[in-house]
Amino acid sequence: MTLEDKITASETRIFKAVFPNTTNHYDTLFGGTAMHMMDEVAFITATRFSRQIMVTVSSDRIDFKKPIPAGTIVELIGRVSHIGNTSLKVSVEIFIEQMYSEHRERAVTGEFSFVAIDENKKPTSILK
Repeated sequence: MTLEDKITASETRIFKAVFPNTTNHYDTLFGGTAMHMMDEVAFITATRFSRQIMVTVSSDRIDFKKPIPAGTIVELIGRVSHIGNTSLKVSVEIFIEQMYSEHRERAVTGEFSFVAIDENKKPTSILK
């Protein structure tokens, strides 16, 4: 499998409904909840790419472009965007979908860095 094939195969898509228990007093998704969901998708993407123990080392940038209202569906998409020796970056996008229409728009983007670790919790090479 080529590197491009591995990147394509590791793309991760998760859908979630935005319920009131995940929203703030403005009836929109808590930013911290969005970040939690993004880190989870990024982790799954990194693990699917490397098939190794991966740990988050940073969330490099998260841009909240649109509020995510309660009663919508969100799709989170994670893609490997950079590969280093022991680390990689995953870009994550959150799209809002209205439940009863086909309207869809990008709401949040972010990038997460991960490091592969060995059984001694030391960084190890991703591409072996």
